[in-house]
Amino acid sequence: MAKKFVSQYPLVAVIAVVAAVGVVLTAMGNEPAAKVIVSAVALLIAALQFKGMIDTLREHSFGIDILAVTAIVSTVAVGEYWAALVVCLMLTGGEALEDYAEGRASAELTALLEGAPTVAYRKADGGIEQIDVDEVAVGDELVVRPHEAVPVDAVLLSESALLDESQLTGESMPVRRRAGDTLLAGSMNDADAIEVRARAVAADSQYQRIVSLVTEARESKAPFVRLADRVALPFTIIAFIIAGAAWAATGYPMRFAQVLVVATPCPLIIAAPVAFMAGMSRAARGGMIIKNAGTIEQIAKVSSVAFDKTGTLTKGEPEITNVVSEDPERMLRLAASAEFYSSHPLAQAIVAAADDVAEPEQARDVPAQGVIAQVEGRQVKVGKYGFVMDTDASAPVEVRPGFTAIFVSVDGGLAGHVELSDPIRPETPGALEAIGAMGVQRTVMLTGDAEDTARRVAGELAIDDVRAGLLPEDKVRAVTEMGPKPVLMVGDGVNDAPVLAAADVGVAMGARGSAAAVESADVVIMLDDLSRLARLLLVGKRTMRVAWQAIAIGVAFSVVLMLIGATGVMPAFVGAWMQELVDLACILWALLAARPSRAERKLNGCESAGVVVEKKREAAHGARRPAPVA
Repeated sequence: MAKKFVSQYPLVAVIAVVAAVGVVLTAMGNEPAAKVIVSAVALLIAALQFKGMIDTLREHSFGIDILAVTAIVSTVAVGEYWAALVVCLMLTGGEALEDYAEGRASAELTALLEGAPTVAYRKADGGIEQIDVDEVAVGDELVVRPHEAVPVDAVLLSESALLDESQLTGESMPVRRRAGDTLLAGSMNDADAIEVRARAVAADSQYQRIVSLVTEARESKAPFVRLADRVALPFTIIAFIIAGAAWAATGYPMRFAQVLVVATPCPLIIAAPVAFMAGMSRAARGGMIIKNAGTIEQIAKVSSVAFDKTGTLTKGEPEITNVVSEDPERMLRLAASAEFYSSHPLAQAIVAAADDVAEPEQARDVPAQGVIAQVEGRQVKVGKYGFVMDTDASAPVEVRPGFTAIFVSVDGGLAGHVELSDPIRPETPGALEAIGAMGVQRTVMLTGDAEDTARRVAGELAIDDVRAGLLPEDKVRAVTEMGPKPVLMVGDGVNDAPVLAAADVGVAMGARGSAAAVESADVVIMLDDLSRLARLLLVGKRTMRVAWQAIAIGVAFSVVLMLIGATGVMPAFVGAWMQELVDLACILWALLAARPSRAERKLNGCESAGVVVEKKREAAHGARRPAPVA
């Protein structure tokens, strides 16, 4: 471990050796030799820092290394060579300290990377063989042992499974999946061994997409430099003014050195990166992958939010809202039996809502019309009115905007009809209310759906503006022209990819969202839950607040120490170590961004209650579904 540290941070090792040599020489009574060696090494490190400062200036960016370089040179010049070495240690050790702090801050991101499945157990020749996860092929039947991860995206073959999806979605409660459901790679099997069929190779599985996003997030550093640069120039000017004034007022050059040793820039350099990484890790813990650290600044300032409708504000899956018949249960059962083999979303909604569904004797789809089947010896037609009644006449009922009517006839007689719609997500009203309370000034719906459908949904949700009938390029234009900025766009489909890329902040919803949307977005919310949007805004605001607070703490303490140093009551050596304590305080404060705020804890409680209610509803609803057909 020591060898690894030395190879990563050689200058820190050199300083430690030089310090040891200096102490030994001083103890032996040879202080002049110690002074020469320590001073020479300190000046060498100052020269290296000066070169880095010049490189920074060539990139048209003002660095704050000039303070550290001046502090080292001035302390050596006045004979405070031990203080110079402490400043050198602070600078060179700052990288090690930053890496350690960022490691603590990015614990959740690291856990995602390290938790990637590596092996799978494939059924073959009547037995089970262990293979590398990269060897899994689509269609392979696999066994997932208890407390192990699903190796690739797969379809559940066992009757049911209890899965921990917290690593993927942030959902703390185990999730019950049933035969035929899709399981995401990385989900932990919480109960008995289960059998699954691979539907994607490892490289194309959901977990690998998350790993790619996390890798991109960890390598993102852009805003850290910008945040420090905003403070660098005024801080540098203040430091030199205080140091120069102390020298001029007393006539002692020692005062100049005593001021600058406590004005080193480590709080500015380290605090912001640690806070940003902690915030990104906090978001990942909640199932929100922020792909670029620069996005956090934009999230914190969001003023307008635009939503796609289908699959974002609504569930994206039709549900029956009304059954009109003299015998609703019988009609629904016959209709569901006729639709038993159909994969059409409307047909699946009818099947899901019915009880005691029977397998039809025969069934035939009629494209764009409906289905005709023999059920319990009766001819059952399900579909458009003209098809089921074999007529050109219009339907005798008026369908409400945003609803679809499916008619049912039995042996040629009209049995009734069902009304279906794409229901609003149960968490959507609360999510919109929450983001409004956080300072979002405007909400807009951007959808390709019909005007009447869009306005019905927007009216129920009190959305400020509605734009319907939009093509993907129309959505891009709308977001580009929209204000006040920054604008955050939420979507989940392939057609949302262009507008997610065009928005100031693009948010892709759901682990099962389209790959195009995930690639184009700045943030991916892994749990298919719109209420996470409010938590995302909270994390962004808190991260920026903590970052600025950490910088403010560092600057404030440094200014106080500079004023004390100007009086001469604090030796340069002591001042250098005091500055180390300031660095530590800044880092500890920056790590607070990894902890949930009071507002987030309150929001989490509301989310959890909503998720439990929804899962109970889904469980009750799913229990009535017929067994999947192979």
